[in-house]
Amino acid sequence: MSAFFLHQRPIHNPFSFSFSGPNPLLSRRSSSSSSRSFIITPTALLLLLSLLIILGVFLPWAGMPDFLFSSNSNTSSQHSKWRDYTLAQAASFVAKNGTVIVCAVSHPYLPFLNNWLISIARQKHQDKVLVIAEDYATLFKVNQRWPGHAVLVPPAPDSQTAHKFGSQGFFNFTSRRPRHLLHILELGYNVMYNDVDMVWLADPFPYLQGSHDVYFTDDMAAVKPLNHSHDLPPPGKKGRPYICSCMIFLRPTRGAKLVMKKWIEELQSQPWSKAKKANDQPGFNWALNKTAGEVDLYLLPQAAFPTGGLYFKNKTWVQETKGMHVIIHNNYITGFEKKIKRFHDFGLWLVDDHALESPLGRL
Repeated sequence: MSAFFLHQRPIHNPFSFSFSGPNPLLSRRSSSSSSRSFIITPTALLLLLSLLIILGVFLPWAGMPDFLFSSNSNTSSQHSKWRDYTLAQAASFVAKNGTVIVCAVSHPYLPFLNNWLISIARQKHQDKVLVIAEDYATLFKVNQRWPGHAVLVPPAPDSQTAHKFGSQGFFNFTSRRPRHLLHILELGYNVMYNDVDMVWLADPFPYLQGSHDVYFTDDMAAVKPLNHSHDLPPPGKKGRPYICSCMIFLRPTRGAKLVMKKWIEELQSQPWSKAKKANDQPGFNWALNKTAGEVDLYLLPQAAFPTGGLYFKNKTWVQETKGMHVIIHNNYITGFEKKIKRFHDFGLWLVDDHALESPLGRL
């Protein structure tokens, strides 16, 4: 078989191309040369050209494998960028019409975050969502999928486990909330806070009537009349009302800032202990109770914003108020798996079949 030679000569022209064949002179010259040569057969050349064509045609469509171009330095650069990302920068990025929707999430609760986001996306409000990440894994994961929509306010607490209600970890996690909200208010934004074990069934913003300082929901399961008062409910047996700290809307007013500052003070004066397993909600209620004469407060309608103790346990009430429900809170139950099962049972666990509706996609 003929072959293709790259041949080095000892005189003026160091490279020449020749074909071996029946010519004995050329054959002898090639075989007698002491210089090194290599051979590319026509078959090998054809295979090489074919490979180049395949790469040129298909890789632009398939996408180059990440490992060909990614590097530890690129990853470190991205991580450094998000580590330095501030709450002020994040709020400015996500705010729409002067409003930010905020949640606080640790890595174990990413499935709940995604479920909540799907329900918000259905109401066309997902672009104003800001995820306050309580660990770096959450910060990097959310911003990888949805750049700019997560921020971590240092120091990061130990949030690698799903803390149970009443635990010190849960208290440490939730007690940061009023500081985050106060900071956003001081930046001049309206802010809605939600826990991520909630699902939106309708748009809540039409219910934020008037120009009150603080809007909130009742955490009591007792049924109220549909035309109930929107004032702060009277104190209960413990000397304070039972308002839920998991769904709050605040305007950047002096009154709203006063409530947040008082909430921070209450949490500092009532820290967690094994004997008194505190959480953030009593502090919020004491703050509301102590500032009620100075702040314009508004209780949202129970039919639209029911507590989990009512929605999931009173079938008669649910039927009587059908079509009125706006945000459902999966509280009055503890445990990660129990909450998921309850959402499943009521057709509110959206992640399995509708993950692509979330800005984060399928996690």
